[in-house]
Amino acid sequence: MAVLEQDPEGNGLIFFLKNNHYKSKHMKIEQFEDKHLSHYSYAILSECEKEIVLIDPSRNPAPYYQFAEKHEAKIVGVVETHPHADFVSSHLEIHQNIGATIYCSKLNAPSYPFEPFDEGQTIVIGKITLSAMNTPGHSPDSISILLEHEGKQKALFSGDTLFIGDCGRPDLREGGGDASAERNFLASQMYHSLRDKLMKLDDEVLLYPAHGAGTLCGKALSEANSSTMGAEKMSNWSLQEMSEADFVKALTENQPFIPAYFAFDVDLNKKGASPFEASVEAVAVGHPGENPAQEALIIDTRKEEIFKAGHLKGSVNIMDGNKFETWLGSIIKPGEPYYIGAENANSLRRLIERTASIGYEAQLLMGFVSPQNQISDPLINMGQFAANQQEYTIVDVRNNSERAETKIFENSLGIPLGELRDRIAEIPLDKPIAVHCAGGYRSAAGSSLIASAIDGRQKVYDIGEAIKDFQK
Repeated sequence: MAVLEQDPEGNGLIFFLKNNHYKSKHMKIEQFEDKHLSHYSYAILSECEKEIVLIDPSRNPAPYYQFAEKHEAKIVGVVETHPHADFVSSHLEIHQNIGATIYCSKLNAPSYPFEPFDEGQTIVIGKITLSAMNTPGHSPDSISILLEHEGKQKALFSGDTLFIGDCGRPDLREGGGDASAERNFLASQMYHSLRDKLMKLDDEVLLYPAHGAGTLCGKALSEANSSTMGAEKMSNWSLQEMSEADFVKALTENQPFIPAYFAFDVDLNKKGASPFEASVEAVAVGHPGENPAQEALIIDTRKEEIFKAGHLKGSVNIMDGNKFETWLGSIIKPGEPYYIGAENANSLRRLIERTASIGYEAQLLMGFVSPQNQISDPLINMGQFAANQQEYTIVDVRNNSERAETKIFENSLGIPLGELRDRIAEIPLDKPIAVHCAGGYRSAAGSSLIASAIDGRQKVYDIGEAIKDFQK
């Protein structure tokens, strides 16, 4: 694995790959990573022309500008491999700020100005040629980009079509009608995109996908951040010999849940987001006061032990962790107003930036530093619980696939965290409620969400990290 180094300019979310990128006398490929969203973006530099083309940039454009400044080069193009569901891109802001051309498939039909980039069309900078390949499957408008340098195939930027160890899921563009038929149709397209297009590339071609392990855009991704087509042909399940029917079945079953914000981000990326810095600065910072907006959830991001010791009434504890954006965008619906409380001013600023990475900053009513010594939560007596499990309603907020693999408590009620807010009514209130996940992060959110919804009608406990004592 390559060594990752935090951006010295203080952007926090973005990391630069220091090795494992392609370099030659006239060209450089730089990979950027947003670890929280398991997202990779790329800058392709023609050193002879001092020009750069970006692929699938994150919401914050600053690291790409810094890269361009460092190499005394100009960003001339931004390629969107498809309208992304799990993060917001800065393509429109970069176009508006420095005039870079946006390229995407005409099938995208965006509302921003763009140059069509489909099969047979190319972008040339210096001795680098970028060729579009229409590779539907993850979405109808997905493209992959083949990079040729001095006439030789060198790298493939596969977007969400081909990952390392997996391929993109086909169920994020279902919009009414027969969702199953649409999912199966896209899976069938993926089968042919992989075999008729990508598998025909040279084995030595470097593979640079848009995501790594941890994304919800696939289910079996590797921890590696790059590969080769030859290695993937040997080891990637989706490239092995099988019938189309078997491929479709394998691809469509047991996919991860779809967070509420995914469809919202697709639409936002097709329009183009507002400038990052201005959007973050526009978020009010203060305190919601004694009577915050009744329709707005308060998201408290502090560690669960601090939260349990004292928090504002009705708060939900989504901790400042690696998957904060995922759970924020799963519990809070697009357009729904909410508050964010943080441990200190620096954490608050960083978390507001993270809300912007999924386009949720515009609906954030206010950010504030969380007060101490407010309402406290009861702590579970684990000895009492272990000896008398039947006296509790046990709620398992893990995903269905996790629960199917291992059911920790025989009589527990399974409601995945991403569905919990809409299914609170399914939880009986005749006994105290004990909530668990696999390690403690999701149970902190789930238990506080239930407590907020039932408003004191029953005690709610978080089993937290103690769940590990019950796992076999």
